[in-house]
Formats: sequence, C-alpha cells, structure tokens
Amino acid sequence: MKLVLLGAPGAGKGTQAQILSEKLGAPMISTGNILRAAVKNETPVGLRAKAYMDAGELVPDEVIIGIMRERMAEPDCKNGYILDGMPRTIAQAEALEAGGVEVETALSIEISDEEIISRMSGRRICPECGATYHTVYEPPEKDGICGKCGHALTIRRDDEPETVKNRLRVYHAETEPLKDFYAARGKLRMVDNRNGIAETTKVICEALGL
Repeated sequence: MKLVLLGAPGAGKGTQAQILSEKLGAPMISTGNILRAAVKNETPVGLRAKAYMDAGELVPDEVIIGIMRERMAEPDCKNGYILDGMPRTIAQAEALEAGGVEVETALSIEISDEEIISRMSGRRICPECGATYHTVYEPPEKDGICGKCGHALTIRRDDEPETVKNRLRVYHAETEPLKDFYAARGKLRMVDNRNGIAETTKVICEALGL
C-alpha cells in the first residue's frame, strides 16, 4: 500500500503511521523526523530548515521533495510506504506525481482546532532518539524520561501554543486543499479522530479495508 496521511498538526498522523507501518510491513517515511535529524546534525538542509521549523512555517518545497525522493529510492520502499508529513502543499503533491511517486490512498484524520491545541500542549519528545510521548494519551513509564533510551523528555518549540496556532493557520491555507486534490483523483478517505489511539486505529483500518 502506498499511503499518505493528511490532517492538522497534532491529529495523530505520526502515531497512526507507526501502527500502520507494523500492520502492513511498510516503512513509515516521516519528513518531520528526517528534518529534525538534519537540524540536530547541523547538515546544510538542517540549517536551512531550522528557521522555518522554529516559526511553525513550512520548509520550502524543493528541500522537502529532494529529501523524500532520496528516501523513497531506498530498497525497503519497493513494496509500499506510508508518508507522514508529505505532501503538505499542492505543489509538493504535483511534484511527487511528476517524479513518479505513486499515492494509492490519501487518508485524512479529521479533528477540530480546539482539540489540537489542547492535545499538543501535552506532547513530549526525546531529543536523543526521537521517541514521542503524550502526558495523557501515551505517557512514558517514568514521568519525563524516555522509556527507550533514558534521556530527559522535552517540549518541542513547535508544540508551544502560539506556534501551534500559527501552524494551524498554515495548515488551513496550504495543506487542507490537498483533500480536494486527492478527492478529485478518487483517492481520498476521511475518518474522525477518536479519543483514544486504539479507537482511531480501528476506524482507520475499517476505512482502508484492513
């Protein structure tokens, strides 16, 4: 399955992508993780992207598309993949098509802005290994400590309330139109985000026929 997950920041795309990756045996390709690694390692792409990410703005299309094409050319993507965070604009979606990157299904996770702001205030990330947690929905076994590597968890700057509000404005202006883009191609499926991760996974699997 060649799947792209759509939805506002904080809708649960990353969590659901990980679950689907295990169910389908297909790699999850997350632009966020790739970009954050580049920022941490201070690569040329990372240095260029950092200012945009810190402000909650979209990284330029040409940077994202270059990174994703390299990733999807790797052997583990031959039998399918799950895109998390890409495409984010119509231009990116068109560039993927032009580059021969196929998307069979675009799944949009629907959730209100108010719920997004509430949820993202509880999100935590491990700066060492990249593992993500939530103080309510997916807390670590030990408060404030990563269960995978033991490093102290932090709040990403782009999860802070004012940045979240700006990210939502950008989403509605730049990314939400992708629903119409994929609907016109007969590839869009929509599900409502539920209160729990398992409940959301269930409706997603039903929508995908899994």
